[in-house]
Amino acid sequence: MWRPRLRAGAIRTGVRWKIAAAIAFVGALIAVALSLVVHNAARVSMLDSARDVQDERVQFAQRIYETTQPPRLQFGSKINDPALPRELKEKAAAGRRATFVETAPSGVPDVWAATRLSNGSVLSLHSRFTDRSTDVLNDLDRALVIGSVSVVFGGCALGVLIGGQISRRLRKAATAARKLAQGATEVRVQDSVGGIVRDETDELARAVDAMADALRQRLEAERRVTADIAHELRTPVTGLLTAAELLPPGRPSELVRDRAQAMRTLVEDVLEVARLDSASERAELQEIALGEFVSRRVRVLNPDVKVRVVHESWVNTDPRRLERILGNLLANAAKHGAAPVEVGVEGRVVRVRDHGPGFPKELLADGPSRFRTGSTDRAGHGHGLGLTIAAGQARVLGARLTFRNARPEGGGAVAVLWLPEHAPTNTGSFPMLPTPPDAEEETLEEAQADALPDAKA
Repeated sequence: MWRPRLRAGAIRTGVRWKIAAAIAFVGALIAVALSLVVHNAARVSMLDSARDVQDERVQFAQRIYETTQPPRLQFGSKINDPALPRELKEKAAAGRRATFVETAPSGVPDVWAATRLSNGSVLSLHSRFTDRSTDVLNDLDRALVIGSVSVVFGGCALGVLIGGQISRRLRKAATAARKLAQGATEVRVQDSVGGIVRDETDELARAVDAMADALRQRLEAERRVTADIAHELRTPVTGLLTAAELLPPGRPSELVRDRAQAMRTLVEDVLEVARLDSASERAELQEIALGEFVSRRVRVLNPDVKVRVVHESWVNTDPRRLERILGNLLANAAKHGAAPVEVGVEGRVVRVRDHGPGFPKELLADGPSRFRTGSTDRAGHGHGLGLTIAAGQARVLGARLTFRNARPEGGGAVAVLWLPEHAPTNTGSFPMLPTPPDAEEETLEEAQADALPDAKA
């Protein structure tokens, strides 16, 4: 069964979180930019107001100083203050009234104002940026921080909401696509997506449905061609086999009869594959004791095969199809494997193992394929239909058939049939949920250790 795999080092995340992160990031950038602009604009405006006040004060102090006798200094003004900034001193000496803002080491701005008196002296005022203005700026900064955080969290919530809707539609589309891949031909991705608002998800759904329809038509055409060819071959092959029986005894006659029988078997197998591909097969269910059934059938199919029932279980399945699966697995082990061939039954799990070179890598990666017998060390006999038919019959039973090797370097092929806990419905088989790889390996290893002895034992 196909399972999606992530590339090495890839990080898996949902669409909703990507959208939420993008909106939050953009919102944070905008909030920080606006906060800086507002803070600087407010600070500049307050400093301009402070300079205007300082300018008015120095003008008033100048009038009082020059019109009173003796001269009086107002607002803490000074004459020729040695601490007066050089830039402001130069402007006052040139006869200009000016203000100046100087940032103190503490970070609080100092506001200066200076003007030239009629006697040539320089009158200056110096005051710190008012505490009230500092408090206003602090309150403004606090409000900007709270607003920025609110914008970021609001953007995250909005992103999760929007992304959640998109993610749900995509998950519905993915679920419907998986059902299509498992053979549920009546499923339509666009109907599964639903929704009132139409977006790119609907375009994706329509494209998947169109692709599924095209593939379905192509597969159905190929199936019909295969079935028609096989059906048309039945009559001449049956006549050939009948004519071969009339030949006089001898080695040539035996070869003709053997090849005619092989051709007849191939035609019947191709017809069976075509029927299984049409998804029209239905299981005829009976309740059977699985261990006892497998033991009796294996004794008939191959008396040399050792059967061990670890745990008996009653199952509701189709005995004829189950026997067909067992027969094909045993025939494959006899053709391509090596003795001893062993069968183990534990609950609803049936395992067939040989001690040959194992399954080829192509089969382990892609599953059984018709007319492909694997690598050269397992080729030379058969047409690659046995395991294909076994897998198709397992789908009709609602079961799952898995393939693996006992050890990576060989040591025997292992085919495991997992019968379902509940029988298929009367409308056909249902897809089994994939078993986690770790759980499957653990169950197989336990079955290998408890049910069947190792080949070297």
